Amino acid sequence: MYTHILISTDGSALAQRGVDHGLSLAKALGSKVTIITVTEPLPVLATGDGAWARDLKGYEADQTKCAEGVLSAVKASAAKMQLEVNTAHVSNSYPASAIVETAQKLGCNLIVMASHGRRGIKKVLLGSQTSDVLVTATVPVLVIH
Repeated sequence: MYTHILISTDGSALAQRGVDHGLSLAKALGSKVTIITVTEPLPVLATGDGAWARDLKGYEADQTKCAEGVLSAVKASAAKMQLEVNTAHVSNSYPASAIVETAQKLGCNLIVMASHGRRGIKKVLLGSQTSDVLVTATVPVLVIH
């Protein structure tokens, strides 16, 4: 049924629950797996004469190093389960759109991701990448709480 599963992670303990579930599902189904992590664009904090500036190359290098650490940890988890996984790091993008676009590009037929399951004002204030993926994805999305 699900032959290629895209599992998203940001390296957090919450995301790891989604990774663990997605890897277990993939093992049970014999599915191909791609793990994705996304790093966002450099945040702009101010403009004009008092603008806070940051070295873009330094920011990107830090984000790449962090993503490599996240993905290598997931590859190690998969190896313990005797699963081979592909990894993807999408930089300078917003997570929800990068996840959906990558799923389409790779032909994934299931997206697995974790969510806090926030509701009401907390959801509005904190945003939800999971909600955005649910709204825009063209394939099923399995949300792990």
